[in-house]
Parts: sequence; structure tokens; C-alpha cells
Amino acid sequence: MQEFLKFLYLVIFAFILVSCHKDNTHKLELTENWQFKQHSSKTWLPAKVPGCVHTDLLDNEIIDDPFFADNEQKLQWIGKSDWEYKTSFYAQELLDFDRIGLVFKGLDTYADVYLNDSLILKADNIFREWVIDIRDLINPERNDLYICFYYPERIEKDKAAQLNYRLPDERGFTRKAPYHYGWDWGPKFVTAGICRPVYLRGWNKVRIENIQIIQNELKGDTAKLTAVFEIESAQDQKAGLSVISADNKTVAKSKILLFEGIKTYSLNFSIPQPKLWWLNGLGDQHLYELGFEVETKNVRDKVSEKIGLRTVELIQDSDSVGSSFYFKVNGQAVFMKGANYIPQDNFLTRVTDEKYQQTIQSAVDANMNMLRVWGGGIYEKDIFYDLCDENGILVWQDFMFACNMYPGDEPFIENVEQEAIQNVKRLRNHPCIAIWCGNNEVDEGWVNWGWQKSLSYSDRDSIEVRSNYLKVFEDLLPDVVGEFDPQRAYWPSSPKTGWGHKEALYSGDMHYWGVWWGEEPFEVYEQKVGRFMSEYGFQGFPDLRTLDSCLLPGDLILSSPALLNHQKHPRGMVLIQKYMEREYNVPDSFEDYIYVSQLVQAYGIKTAIEAHRRAKPYCMGTLYWQLNDCWPVISWSSVDYYNRWKALHYFVKKAYREFLISYEEKNDSLYVFIVSDKQQSINAELDLRIVSFDGEESWSEKQVVDIAANSSSIHFVKEVTGFSNSDHLFSVRLISNEKVLASNIYYFLPVKDLQLPEPNIQKEIVKTEKGYRIILKTDKLAKNVFLSIDGDGFFSDNYFDLLPGEEKRITYIPERVDVSFERELKVISVFDTL
Repeated sequence: MQEFLKFLYLVIFAFILVSCHKDNTHKLELTENWQFKQHSSKTWLPAKVPGCVHTDLLDNEIIDDPFFADNEQKLQWIGKSDWEYKTSFYAQELLDFDRIGLVFKGLDTYADVYLNDSLILKADNIFREWVIDIRDLINPERNDLYICFYYPERIEKDKAAQLNYRLPDERGFTRKAPYHYGWDWGPKFVTAGICRPVYLRGWNKVRIENIQIIQNELKGDTAKLTAVFEIESAQDQKAGLSVISADNKTVAKSKILLFEGIKTYSLNFSIPQPKLWWLNGLGDQHLYELGFEVETKNVRDKVSEKIGLRTVELIQDSDSVGSSFYFKVNGQAVFMKGANYIPQDNFLTRVTDEKYQQTIQSAVDANMNMLRVWGGGIYEKDIFYDLCDENGILVWQDFMFACNMYPGDEPFIENVEQEAIQNVKRLRNHPCIAIWCGNNEVDEGWVNWGWQKSLSYSDRDSIEVRSNYLKVFEDLLPDVVGEFDPQRAYWPSSPKTGWGHKEALYSGDMHYWGVWWGEEPFEVYEQKVGRFMSEYGFQGFPDLRTLDSCLLPGDLILSSPALLNHQKHPRGMVLIQKYMEREYNVPDSFEDYIYVSQLVQAYGIKTAIEAHRRAKPYCMGTLYWQLNDCWPVISWSSVDYYNRWKALHYFVKKAYREFLISYEEKNDSLYVFIVSDKQQSINAELDLRIVSFDGEESWSEKQVVDIAANSSSIHFVKEVTGFSNSDHLFSVRLISNEKVLASNIYYFLPVKDLQLPEPNIQKEIVKTEKGYRIILKTDKLAKNVFLSIDGDGFFSDNYFDLLPGEEKRITYIPERVDVSFERELKVISVFDTL
């Protein structure tokens, strides 16, 4: 009996202890009962929050699909109107809390916010979070929340009128996603609305505002870290800090004195036998989930963070020609393989978690290890960085400035400072963040694009505009990174030097646009190789199904105004045609034109990637422009708006494999390179052949090769004479333990000059548990075999060359079971376009 009473006492004591630590915070989402209207209208309509005015108008059937045909042109009135949103809410469950905050995670962009007829906020930055203390304004019964959004272009003109000079573009006055105003791949939809969650937050006595994890030391047996707690306390009070493991064990704790207001407090802790976070292709992405707790006499608050233990260093060492520019990860030099990333929709809230997952998975499947979040878009949602953490994708993170100059007045600088602080603090614990970059092409624009002349700047104007640039990108932003994320590198502007200057080849990162903008041939990519190629690109059409989604059948012609509205580069169609004429026979049909345009794009970027990888370690990174699209469009992307892979993405998947076979032809000889990203040396076998398009072997050889770790070297040289170069190819495979590590085919002439035979492609289709297996064979060379079907699904490979005597196995995973797959599967090659 005595033991039972003792047990009962302990249970009651524990219950009292838990009860004393009452629920310290409460969150009330404000997603219901929203309405909106145009300022000049009297009719309120239902609205979705988060959302924007364009999607709300679409949902209410006031407008047609903004992406369809040339509807964009008809909808510009939306971005030139003021809009109002309102809702009412009841918050009785929050009234017992000492503090009540109204939190806007994002407002787009100029907005006045009223609660119960009191003006509580004047917002002017889409990139900031806004928190307003409303404890004294909230009613015990109904509360009315009203927001008026003002269209930016009117405000921008008012600000421009206050200067004695012009900015290159007036959008520079507004802290809003620059691409919303249109780009050379995107439409102009100047959005407005509550673009991220809004909620009420109640709390008592103490609250954790933010956690920063500082990695002090990372050795084989121990990781030493510091948790910096940013805590808001209602009063001076004693408290305890704790770090808690995923299995609810206390890792570290301490007693402290909290001071009233927002202050920081540090707690050191260790992780024994740490498991490292590695890049895609180099190892596992181990993440530690930790809890962080503050506890006072009767109040407790707790947050959690996922962290990865790794080191990332930007190395810039002087050498004989300039200086290096590469990243070391966990002490190892790593060649960065990736792309530039833009927002996935013009209407941000339409991007689902599933679409984020598909987009990052496309990067992973293409063997990428870095994405650059471009400065003309947005600081992405948390899920984007979470997925990069989970998949080993490093992020080059631009601040949101691009291709413009900016004002330097005190309110603008203060606004940018708060934007930078908030986003650095939000993202700094992600292991995926590799570098902070001040802007995209702002310095290059100032030096190379002739703004001073075209805008008639006086010497005084130039000094002021340049001074404002330095104030933001050489002072403010590096100071923010230095204070709030000191373990990461800051880079002022991408690129360091414009592509028209030879210095760009010798140090820093490089954007090379001599191909495309300069109309240079693809072969120039092999000559213009910098230390880190952070931008270059070429356009290709999207999938025909993607164009079908936004065009009428009669508009599927090259001269259609509706189609041309989905080509935003002023010379885009001309340049695609010009490069196609250089490399391929231009087909007659629209469908074939799409196919060949994708092959031209893929060939060009493959040429660049191989040149960059061959140049390792001189060049240590290649990020092509661009991974994705924000709407259905003819653009530089490798994955279109619906996440359908273009030919480019299939080519990239092979060009970014751990091992690469690549070629250089000089003086009637072909030099065979092997590029390895493997961090260990290996032995393998080269299988080399010269084969006619009919399958007749003219020459072959096998050679055992020693491949050094993390290297690029010439492993074979072959004189290529004595055969017809218009109907022969050079094929090399790298084989280890009967596994093909890499393969590549070299053609001696452009495709248009090849004597392509008519192939007889035989196919066998086998139903599998998840889809289909397709087995292909051919009697003669089938160039760039393209498999397609009307439905959505994924082919494991596509746009590949099929050699006579070889068998190609492809898997197809449909989004839905398609009983007519065998009948509807279409297989073509370049020959079919002639």
C-alpha cells in the first residue's frame, strides 16, 4: 500500500508540474472569410488567403486564364488598380495571453493594414515578415481586418520624380520580385495580395524568436556547436535553456537570467561521432533534428531545427593567371554541377509542395549538386531549402536585386537591411546554403551596359548612383552576413566581370552570353571557359503538350501572335532559327520544329558543360541558365512549366554523371578525356570504336586506364583519318566490373551534314508493376530517338542515339494507367524530320 501511495504521489506531482507549465503559445490562422474587390468597385467577392488578386479574379471567373494565348496583354489593368481585402475573426482563445501579435509572413507589396478601423501597418516589401502587437486593439467579440493594396507603378513614378536622374528601370524603387514586371522569359503580371500565411500569435512571459546554430569544430569523433537563442522576455526573470535530441534526451542545459526585451543567449553542446551531410552523389545527407527549449517558473517554449554537419568553403587562391573560385565541402574540392533556378509560377501561391518536390527531384535525377536562386525572383519558401537539405543540393543564394540600379535614401536602405536580416536569419541553419551573393548582373550592367550614356548621367549623377550601389552591396549586405551568418561567404555581384572582358576568364564567376546574345557558334563555349561558370544558356521550345495548354490549335504556327506572346526574348525566334540552320536541317512541320529546337538547345549546352568539366580544376563549376519556367514559354529552361523534361535535361543527366567521356578534335586527331568526380582513384576499361552508320566497325580498341580521384585527363588519342566523316562515328564506353560508368559518341560533322540512313526501329513493350518497359533495337543509326505519348508520365531516357546492334531499355512510369499505351507510343528520330 505504501508503494502504491508513493507511486500515486509521483503521478500527481508530475501532473501538477506539467499543469504549471501551461501552453505558452497559441497560433490562430486567418484563412477564412476573406473577401476582395477593386478599389473603385462596390462588389466584394470571395478570396483565398494566401493568394493574389489575379488568382482570386480567376477563381471568381472574372478573368480567363492569364497564361492562355495573349490574355496577358488584356489583363494589364489588374496591375494598374488598387485592391482591397477584408475579413472578420473571433479570437476569444487568445484573450488570456499577455502578448498578441498579428503576423504577416508576406504582403505584396505596398499595403495599408487596418484592424478595427485603426491603421496598424504600412507595408512596402514583399520579402519581409511583418509583426504587429495588437493586444490593446483586439476585441473580445468580432474583429475586422482590412487591407488596401496600392499598385506599385504609381508609387514608383512618384519616387522617380523626386530624383534628379533616372534609374535604368523604375521597378528598382520597389522591394518586389523583379520578374513580376516581366523578363525575357516571363510575362508581366504585377501582382498584389496576401502572398504568404497570416495568423495571430499569442504568448506569455517568454518566447523563442530564433535559433542560430554555430558549428565551432567538426572532427571525426566530435562536433562542437553553439546554440544561440534569440529570446523575447516580458520581464527580467530566471530561466533554463536546453538542447534536446530527437529521442527526447537532454543534450545540454544551463541556467540563465533573461532580460526584458529581445536578447540572445548561448548554449554550447556537442554531438559525438557526427555523421556528415554530403552533396548529392558524394554521400548521405544526414540531418539531426534538435529541440531548443526555454523554461521559466511556469512557462515553457520550444522550437525545433534540422541541421546538417558539414563545412563549405569558398576558395579563392592566387595562381599564375588570376585566382581560383571553387567550393570545398568537408575538406574536399568539389566541382559544382547545376543550374539557375527561378520562381516556379508568376502567381506564387499556386506552387504546391508536390511541385517543389518534383522540381528538386528533377535536379537530383540529373546529378546536380548546386542550384543558384537567381536575384530577380524571391527568397524561396522553407520547403525549397528543406528539400535541398534532404537531397544534397547546395544553394547559391542571391539577394533579390537584378539588372538594375537602386536608390540609396535612408528609408530604402533601412527596408533592405530588415529584409536581409530576416532572410539570413531564416535560412542560415540550412546546410544547403553555400554562399550569399549580393545581386545578379548589377555591377556588370553598370560597367558594360551603357546606362550612364543612355540615361544621360552627369558626373555627379554617376557618383551618386555608384555610391548607392556600394552602400548596399559592398557595405550593408556583407555587414548583415558578417553579423548574422559569419561562417558563410559573401560575394558582391554575379558575375565578377562581364563576358566581354578577358579578365572574366581568370578569376571569380562568369556569365558567358557570347553564345546566344553574341550569336557566336557553340564551339566558342570550348574557348571561353572561366573559373566558375554561373550563367550561360540557349533557348528551346517546351513540350507540345505544354503549348497545347496555352494555345488554340490554329496558333500552333511560328508566326502566331499568341505563340509569340510566349516568346519574351526580342530576338528569340530569329536566334533559334539561326542556330538551327547551323546545326540541323530545319524541318517543315511545327511539331518537328519543336523537337529539333530542343536538340539544338541540348547540343549547345552539352558542348558547354563538357568544356567546363574538361577544364577542371581550372574551372570548378557550371550552372546553366535555367532549370525551370514560371509559365508555359519558349525559354532557356531544361524542365518546362509542367515539369516535363526537355531534351536538354536528358542530356544534362548524362553530362553531369560522376564520370564523363568527352572529346577534343585537333589536327586530325581526337583526344579522349575522362573526367571523374569520384573522390577515390579507380581502374577501368575504355572500349573505343569507329563505326559506320550501318553498323560496320572500322576500328576498335580496348585499353585499361587508371583514373585519378577528382580529375580530368586525356587518356587516349586517335588519328581520325581514312574513313568518311559524314557516315561514321566515334563511340567510347568506360566500363568497370561489367558496368558502364560513362559513354559518349562523337560526330565529325554537324547533324545537317551527316548522311543519316533510314533506321528500322523495332520496339518491344512489356507491362510492369508501375508502368512499362520499352526495348528498342535498330538496324542503322537512329539519331536522337524521341519517345512520346499524349498522356503525362516519365521516360527514363529520351532523345538518345541508338546504334545498330545495340539494345536500349527504357522504363515509362505513367501518371495514370493507360490501356492504349502500346498503340499511342510514338517513336521518331532525326531522320523522320528530313
